[in-house]
Amino acid sequence: MEFLSLISLGFIPVLIGIILLYGTIKQVPTYESFVEGGKEGIKIAFSIIPFLVGMLVAITVFRASGALEALMNWIRPAMEAIGVPAEIVPLILIRPISGTAALGMTSDLIAVYGPDSFIGRLASVLQGSTDTTFYVLTVYFGAVGIKKMGDALKVGLLADVVGIIAAIVVVVLVFGAQ
Repeated sequence: MEFLSLISLGFIPVLIGIILLYGTIKQVPTYESFVEGGKEGIKIAFSIIPFLVGMLVAITVFRASGALEALMNWIRPAMEAIGVPAEIVPLILIRPISGTAALGMTSDLIAVYGPDSFIGRLASVLQGSTDTTFYVLTVYFGAVGIKKMGDALKVGLLADVVGIIAAIVVVVLVFGAQ
């Protein structure tokens, strides 16, 4: 265990050293390249801010308006019919929109039902099986100027649906149904 800790502590500095050594051997101005990369990183971070703010406002309006609750009530009977607890429905709906909100919901579900409950396990597996599709498209595609994102949205949402189905199947197979 100590050996593993030693490796993990030294990995990043060794990797940076290898990169710098390789750049020096290839006669790349490594420090200047590093500074230029830092400048580009700051520019990208500032260019993402408006998209982040817009996405956060949209999420807040969606939740505060009651639209999330209405959508949840509309989907709940179908989810319960296939054996998915109603408590998981908000997580399934919010995960493609906001990773932070989904993590908060997962934490709440685990606090209320316990980490070893069916709901806690399913929430945990869902958290790792799906992505924040709308967030990724809005923030990152917007930051680099991609305007046509229809196909990416379809594929991302399809991947989320597959992740949700796989999470449910895996949790039921590994841990048993509720």
